This record gives sequence, structure tokens and C-alpha cells, in this order.
Amino acid sequence: MEKYALEAYVQLLQKNQMTASFDLMGREDMPVENITYNSKEAGPGTLFICKGAAFKKDYLKMAVDAGAVGYVSEIDYGIEVPHMIVKDVRAAMPVIADFFYHQIWKKLNLIGLTGTKGKSTTVYFIKAILDDYLIANGKHDSAVLSSIRTYDGVIDEVSHLTTPEAVELYRHFSNAVGCGAEFLEMEVSSQALKYNRVDNIEFDVGVFLNISEDHVSPMEHPDFDDYFHSKLRLFNQVKTACVNLESDHLDEVMAAAKSASKVITFGLRPEADIYGYNIHKDGHETVFNIRCDKFDMEFRLSIPGLFNVENALAAVAALYIYDIPVEHIYAGLYRAHPSGRMEMYTTEDHKIIAIADFAHNKLSFEKLFGSMKAEYPDYEIVSFFGCPGGKAFLRRESMSKVAAAYSKKVYIVADDPGPEPFEKIAAELESYIKPTGVDYEVIESRIEAIEKAFGQITKPTVMIMAGKGSDEFIKYGTSYIPCESDGQCVARLIREYDENQRSK
Repeated sequence: MEKYALEAYVQLLQKNQMTASFDLMGREDMPVENITYNSKEAGPGTLFICKGAAFKKDYLKMAVDAGAVGYVSEIDYGIEVPHMIVKDVRAAMPVIADFFYHQIWKKLNLIGLTGTKGKSTTVYFIKAILDDYLIANGKHDSAVLSSIRTYDGVIDEVSHLTTPEAVELYRHFSNAVGCGAEFLEMEVSSQALKYNRVDNIEFDVGVFLNISEDHVSPMEHPDFDDYFHSKLRLFNQVKTACVNLESDHLDEVMAAAKSASKVITFGLRPEADIYGYNIHKDGHETVFNIRCDKFDMEFRLSIPGLFNVENALAAVAALYIYDIPVEHIYAGLYRAHPSGRMEMYTTEDHKIIAIADFAHNKLSFEKLFGSMKAEYPDYEIVSFFGCPGGKAFLRRESMSKVAAAYSKKVYIVADDPGPEPFEKIAAELESYIKPTGVDYEVIESRIEAIEKAFGQITKPTVMIMAGKGSDEFIKYGTSYIPCESDGQCVARLIREYDENQRSK
């Protein structure tokens, strides 16, 4: 890959009217071998990007000591190395990354998804369908960037950020192309759209799943309007837009979608291009039909949750333009098991059904609890949830009220308290649950709460463990503390229960 000199980056930023000042100190021809904002990744030939509210001059000194040939910043730090001072470093990052990586995204079929609920599940439905088709045709499996996992053909790791910053994002694109991948599907968060992480990229397909009030806090969006319109920005950079006709604020969503060259609709209404109907349960499987101008047939999902039909329809809509044969759509949807999404565990006597899911906002709670009540009407519900610290404060009331409305008992547990004391978060959740009259208990350890509840079950019960899914860590402060996941814990308890029952 051709490397550009420092002077080319100055010209790039000037062309985009981003430069406030610069001084290359006579090193205009110095080639840039790497770009990063992480001082630990800096080395010879690095163009270092100074970003973040917590950025310290010491980070820049570390990068220079490691061999950085220059830096990009909103502040002149007075260090004697070439520098480019920009008006907005966040806006400059995707421009720099796009230039450094030679618009590598153009070599991929790029699918982006946004929405309040269902992004992770849908992105893995898409991946399952695509991979079934690609592997059958001797091709590389698709790359995926999600809030669950990052896989680009080189990197395969747990994700801590829904949509990576532009520098990492382009690195993933480059890795995927280098490995021979032709497709990459990714979640696109409202924060990524608002703070320029996906600027300069054109998605082949952009999917809008739904919208509900969320991510409103001093650290995220000041109000719902800002959150909603940040998500709508996706349509400004897609060729084909896919819209869920079941979404709230549909008129505004459809109006924004007209920015795309083509619009495909999906949903539970007959007028949808990808229409889902005849939805019902068959044991633990969800059965439904999809009708479009290419086929009309029955499909199955092997994960629970009637609401997942909408996610399946979204996946089919996203892949509509690629003419994937229907047998791969069927096989992909059936085998898809997104990690941490509606993971089901049952005792052999079916007395206890446990669900581990990442549900973490009002809309996902309403869908999850409502679906479980509809699917298992004769079962009591015992729920476990908490709220992350320092963000999305509106969730605390809405999630508490939904859990209380459906549950026989609620356990308030830790869910990545981060910068806030668990006791403070728990007290706030308790203030919303207590007036409902539902039985509840505060136990910080998720494992202790699950173990205690499991040992007290006497009637057929659905245990809903929300928020952490398959996570094997919990965040306190800035540290990620290893722990047993909800699913691992309940699977262990079920094994012990089944062994005891068989021995009687």
C-alpha cells in the first residue's frame, strides 16, 4: 500500500478546510507509515492523533519518543516535531484514515445497521446467511463488527465499543480485504454517527430497525431528538436503505430514507416488500412465513423470542439486493445463535427455563418480557437486571417498571457500574420498583442472585437474566473484572439440578 508524505496530509486537511495551522519543520517528504491515537501503538513513521477529553501531553511525548514523525491536534503542544492543528480532530480522523487506507471500504460489500434494539441479533442473522452462502461457494466468510464481537479475518475478540473509532474501523476494513473477505456487516451506533466515526464511508446497504428513547445523558445525547436524528444520518451515506415498517416515528424515518437511491421495506404489514406473517411457536422454535417478490415460504428460528422475527426480516431485506438463494437464507436463519442474545437453558423436566440476553433499554425489555409471557403463559417470571453507570439514565425508571410489571420477583444486580457506586444505582432502581409492590431483592453479585433464586424455585419459572448476555466480565471504574457469565452460571445450576432429579 502506497504511503503518503506529511505534506500530502496537510494538503488533504486544507482541501477539506480543516486546518487551522501547521508546521512541518522542513520534513514535508517524511512518509507516514502508521496512524494511531494510542501512544502504545506508536512507532517509527507514525502520524499521531491527539484526541479525547482525557488526552494528556504525556501521551504525545510517549508517541514521539517511540518514533512518531508528527501529530494532528486541536492544540499546539509546543513539542518540536511536525504538527497539523485542526479545528475538529474528530472530524479530521475519518478523513485521515480514509486517505491513509486508500478508501479500502470500496473493496467491500458494506452493510450497516442502526436502531435502538436488535442490531446485534440482526447483524449475526446476516452473517449466518452470508456465511452459509459464501462458504458453500468456496469464499471467505464475512467480517463483522458488533457490540458482541469483532471479527475481521485477523482480529477476533470481544468488543467493548459498538462502532470502533475511525482509525480502528479502517484497520478492520483493511484486514478483511487482505484476508479475502467480500462482505462486512456492522452495527452503527448513534454515537458513531454523531461523532464522525463513519464519515466518508458509503454503505451499500443501511438498515434502520427501530427507535425508542435511549442514550440520553450528559455523556451521550442531550435529548431524544438529538439521539433520533443522529441515527437518521445513516441514510445520508447508503445506496440502499432498508426500513422497518413497525418502527415508531415511521413517517420521519421514511422521509429520511429517501436520501438513498433505493428503499426496501420490511415488517409485519402486507404492504412491506419483505413481509412476515403466520408467526407461531413450535416447541422452543419460532415459525413464520416470509413473502416477497422472489419467494413465499416458511422459515424457522431456533432461538426464542417472537420479536426476533422482525430481526430476521431485517436480515432478509439487507441481503435482498445480493440475490442470495433462498436455501441459504433458510439455513442461515435456522442455525444463527448470536452470542448472548436469547441464550436459552432448560431443565430436563422443563420446570425452569432460563434466558440470558443483552437487553438493556426500555424497548428491548418490553419485547423480551412481553414475548416470554406470551410464549410461556403458565410460567412465573423471575428477573435479574441492573444499569450501567454514568450513562443512559432514563433507562433506570423504564426498565424497572417493565421488569416489575411482568415479574413475580425482581433481583437488582450489578451491570457494569463503571464510574458510579453500585449502591447508588441500586437505590435508584429500588425507588421505582418498591411502589409497584412486586417482591424484590438487592444482591450486587449476579452469580449469588442467580444461585439464590434458582434454589428457591418451586413452580414452573422463566428466569430472565438481562443486560450482560454472554459477558465474562463486569466493569467497575475503568477495569473489566473477569467473572462467570449469566449463562455459564445457570448452565452449571441446571446440570446439578438435572443430576439430582435423575438420581431420585
